[in-house]
Amino acid sequence: QYVIMKGDTLEPLKIVSTRGMTVDTQEFHPEPRVAAIVASHQHPEFIVNVKETGKILMVNYEDIENLKVTSISAARFLHDGGWDATLRYFLTAANKSNKIAVVDSKTDKLSALIEVGKIPHPGRGANFKDPKYGPVWATGHLGDETVAVIGTDPKRNKQNAWKVVRTLKGQGGGNLFIKTHPKSKNLWVDTALNPDPKKSQTVAVFDINNLDKGYEVIPIGDWAGVGEGPKRVVQPEYNKAGDEVWFSVWNGQKQQSALVIVDDKTRKLKHVI
Repeated sequence: QYVIMKGDTLEPLKIVSTRGMTVDTQEFHPEPRVAAIVASHQHPEFIVNVKETGKILMVNYEDIENLKVTSISAARFLHDGGWDATLRYFLTAANKSNKIAVVDSKTDKLSALIEVGKIPHPGRGANFKDPKYGPVWATGHLGDETVAVIGTDPKRNKQNAWKVVRTLKGQGGGNLFIKTHPKSKNLWVDTALNPDPKKSQTVAVFDINNLDKGYEVIPIGDWAGVGEGPKRVVQPEYNKAGDEVWFSVWNGQKQQSALVIVDDKTRKLKHVI
């Protein structure tokens, strides 16, 4: 179920069930979970991913007593996702289906279902301008080492739109987050859930202007200086200016964790918190 709440007080206004039929076998699912919920930039709507049924719900909240919901059949095991650079298209992972679903939030219709690698996990994904293919959005994967780069410009680059235009080879599986910034030429890819500590304690970074070159490995876990522990490096996030990248270093409950701040231009350590 999902709950529509009053924005300023979080008072619950309406609870809506998500029970229903799966998109593939048309079997009834008694307890499908809600994964990502994002706000549309086109209409007064919430976009609601229903995980086990594989349905994406466009919930119009203009009149919640006469609620209008557009149900889009995508693929099962929907999880998280993010916007393309224009904030019109929502790209979201159907992780165990190994697909990315693309929703046009202006028309409330499915634009594409794209086959990618094993268990995509984009977080919000990463938007950048590929030197060869134009505007793209990228996701890493939990189940393999690849990064899928998908064309996102159906107006000017129609031949590349909603297709995997590049497959980059990263450090390994176990990726959770991928990140860049409009002012950066770097594409950062973590491998926090990789079983190899050499990969889970480091991060790969690609040069967007030379993606064929491969990646550089940055030893974030070592830079943290927290001593023993798993030191899993996760979730690169930029500051507003786009000149710093912050990484979480996850350690055990009784061990020291840290935030590591990297100079984006030089890829060198700047500070540890």
